[in-house]
Amino acid sequence: MFSERLAGWMAGKNLHYGWVVASTTFLTMLATAGAMGSAGVMIQPLHQEFGWDIADISFAMAVRLVLFGLLGPFTAAFMNHFGVRQVVLTALTLILFGILTSFLMTEVWQLVALWGVVIGVGTGMTALVLGATVATRWFSKRRGLVVGLMTASNATGQLVFLPILAALTEAYGWRTALMLAVTVIVLAMLLVLFLMRDYPADVGLPAYGEETVTARVKQDHKLLATLVSPLLVLKEVSTNPVFWVLFGTFFICGLSTNGLIQTHWISICGDFGMAAVTAAGTLAVIGIFDFFGTVFAGWLSDRFDNRFLLFWFYGLRGLSLIYLSFSGFSLVELSIFAVFYGLDWVATVPPTVKLAAENFGREKAGLVFGWVFTGHQLGAATAAFGAGYFRDDFGTYMPALQIAGVMCMIAAVSVLLLRKPGTTNLATPNLARS
Repeated sequence: MFSERLAGWMAGKNLHYGWVVASTTFLTMLATAGAMGSAGVMIQPLHQEFGWDIADISFAMAVRLVLFGLLGPFTAAFMNHFGVRQVVLTALTLILFGILTSFLMTEVWQLVALWGVVIGVGTGMTALVLGATVATRWFSKRRGLVVGLMTASNATGQLVFLPILAALTEAYGWRTALMLAVTVIVLAMLLVLFLMRDYPADVGLPAYGEETVTARVKQDHKLLATLVSPLLVLKEVSTNPVFWVLFGTFFICGLSTNGLIQTHWISICGDFGMAAVTAAGTLAVIGIFDFFGTVFAGWLSDRFDNRFLLFWFYGLRGLSLIYLSFSGFSLVELSIFAVFYGLDWVATVPPTVKLAAENFGREKAGLVFGWVFTGHQLGAATAAFGAGYFRDDFGTYMPALQIAGVMCMIAAVSVLLLRKPGTTNLATPNLARS
């Protein structure tokens, strides 16, 4: 195969093929994140074209976020059973189908079915669990950095596409704008087809940072056993308080990021008279700072105590949201917010992945993080619907910003309840390993 020849050529140059797989995953997550982020520019156009209530549109987006999260642990099992490449290609096909079919919708239930269910399932199969799985399988060293890069791709992709999509929507309509997402997804499918491999052993290599080739794990389980395995892992780890701290803080992470800001930012700024393109541009600035902040967070997670990193990340994010709710949304105030909030957008992911792996072991890390990520998306769905509810009933998004800020402060304190892996956690014995 092409990938085997390329891996052999790279090995001769003392380069590891894992970086090609990581780059392919990075670009794939960037493409699917663009599809996720495009929902943010659709709320007002759909409201104006069809007369649908913002709360109803927000409900469809909330369904998408719930499925995006709930698929996480099952996606990890599917990747173990069917292989990463096959799962990713299936997911991209679903996203492509959902977007193209949505061009014909005329009823709000169709929005829920296509953008809520179909695209929710597709994007859920290429969520952060994909990045965590690739990083765990292909990298022994530099794993935190790779997770940071993957996370930055997922989060930044949801933001940097928005200015282009907003401009295209304003000039040509939302259907034309979404053709950009369609094009990027098709390109991602080609990259996955030619470059993605499931394990380093598939190209005769050890994981990056290791000396010996580890034989590929054979999955002889039937599909039913594959579907049940995430539930068995959940049952096992649910007795461990460490899991619930990670789950709860990640719920707040989703509540304070893509559920609130990513979904409603353009509408929030619109209440202050800001044009959609300008608001999307501000969100892109957040995305740029997020890229550097998340990669740096991955670097830090390889070197420092991840509990204290999470304390600072959640605390600073909470302060930035509270600051925004009392600001006048001037250019200077939004710039200050964009820098601090952007650096911290999803910097929480690399430390959370590291803590999951350290507390529950490398083999279970993907499934455990999948369930933790479910908490993230349940929080995101809560904010996506709740912020729309506040806007319809109170005429402002400010209470939603303030609640999210306070919740971040609670998360910052919660992570201090954890102890270092290998020691007693939360005053309960023998919790370092599940």
